[in-house]
Amino acid sequence: MIVTIDGVAASGKSSVASGVARALGIPYISSGFLYRAATLLALEAGLPLSDPAALLALLRERPLRLEPLARGNRVWQGGRDLTPGLHSSRVDAGVSAVARLPEVRAWVDAQLRALPAPFVAEGRDMGTNVFPQADAKFYLTASPRVRAERRAQERGEDAGTIEAALTERDRRDAAQSAPAPDARVIDTGPLTLDGVIAAVLAALPARTA
Repeated sequence: MIVTIDGVAASGKSSVASGVARALGIPYISSGFLYRAATLLALEAGLPLSDPAALLALLRERPLRLEPLARGNRVWQGGRDLTPGLHSSRVDAGVSAVARLPEVRAWVDAQLRALPAPFVAEGRDMGTNVFPQADAKFYLTASPRVRAERRAQERGEDAGTIEAALTERDRRDAAQSAPAPDARVIDTGPLTLDGVIAAVLAALPARTA
């Protein structure tokens, strides 16, 4: 059983996927963690984020391991836990460039497809590209302002600055962020986190609920 949760940046995908996974008693996996980890390693190594050959060589030299848990994902590079540094502003600014590279996307997709089901998968193209055979597909959205205010509360940063960055991120990510034709679209703006999780659980096919 595979459930996919896609959506725009800062729409609550990870929190919703974690809540749904916990309710179902299965892990969730986040493609974004792998893209962010690859971006962090490239930034630390001083590599250009537009060079797929250099990025893939770095990933072969310093392989990443995604640890999928219902309460949250972690990414390891050897014995180093990269997770605490994955949501910094500099990674935010660079991850779209890395995620647009077809070679890196293929690498991430291969890592995810190698994981054993069942799980809840969240990202940008889980339902359209990575797991088109998923039992249930969802797409989360909300206005840039709502998403900016949520992120500002989490990080203590200026909501206006975040909103501008999210609007630009939406523009850059549009190609890989469209909902699957058979996905249920949920506007998370008027809902609480528990409300979104409940909406997802209520829409699952009987055999997966």
